[in-house]
Amino acid sequence: MSRLTIGVDVGGTKIAAGAVDEAGTVLGEGRRVTPATSAPEIVAAIADLVDELRDQHSDSHEIEAIGIGAAGFVDAARSHVLFAPNLAWRDEPLRKAVEERTGLPTVVENDANAAAWAEFQFGAGRDVDDMILLTIGTGLGGGLVLDGELYRGAFGVGGEVGHLRVVPGGHLCGCGNKGCWEQYASGSALEREARALARSSPSQAARLLELAGGRVERIEGRMVSAAAAEGDIPARELLEDLGRWIGEGIATLAAVLDPAVVVVGGGVSEAGDLLLEPARTAFARNLTARGHRPSLQIRPAMLGNEAGLIGAADLARRR
Repeated sequence: MSRLTIGVDVGGTKIAAGAVDEAGTVLGEGRRVTPATSAPEIVAAIADLVDELRDQHSDSHEIEAIGIGAAGFVDAARSHVLFAPNLAWRDEPLRKAVEERTGLPTVVENDANAAAWAEFQFGAGRDVDDMILLTIGTGLGGGLVLDGELYRGAFGVGGEVGHLRVVPGGHLCGCGNKGCWEQYASGSALEREARALARSSPSQAARLLELAGGRVERIEGRMVSAAAAEGDIPARELLEDLGRWIGEGIATLAAVLDPAVVVVGGGVSEAGDLLLEPARTAFARNLTARGHRPSLQIRPAMLGNEAGLIGAADLARRR
């Protein structure tokens, strides 16, 4: 009987889980709405998904461990979630709680770290030893793999690249500081700028307003990407500006960490080269000692929304 691990990706709105084999293939999945305001109910939902996946594979596979990708700060022992901005986790002993409910050994990891590990093992970074994953969604997350190892830092909370401060005194961030990178290089930033354009110049934002039913507050990042794909010039300029912020930030990371590859994932990355080409151009223009050093590659992520659970499952297998 072959052995599988279960990967669980806990986000602010949904919990996704999958049974994953050693090649990173997801053999079965389940989902639940996240009961975000109750830590015990989150554990119960995870345990319910684990039971569901065990039942699906009981005849052909043995489930050996659980890996959880948690949207929050995870301690160095990969046991407690120290803080999660969108969930009821404050110094939560998640590993112990899940092990008691399921009877299976459990590993807890930051969700972006788990996704980075998946792309390193099975996706866009599998041919290198040093890579950074940027997840560009509502915010900007990151995960680092250096010398073939997931980098967590001394206290377990390394890799929070979205909170590099790039504009002193800039936009207020949810972390409490001002001018964090994610305030300029994220889906939320894209929506803010698109709505500002629609308010100041409705004629330029005509296509965006059309997609939003005429209501500025309903303009979303996906609408900007859709309009840009149609050839709408203002939408393309919005993506180009976002790409510039991404590329400039990558140049800063390269100066410190010197990775071979930066993988760009998350919902906003679905804009493809309309986003990545401006990012590559801005990176090349801002790289320290450009022209006198090897240059990293900026690649799109390959594993999509399953990256977090795949990575968490593989980390559980390697526990």
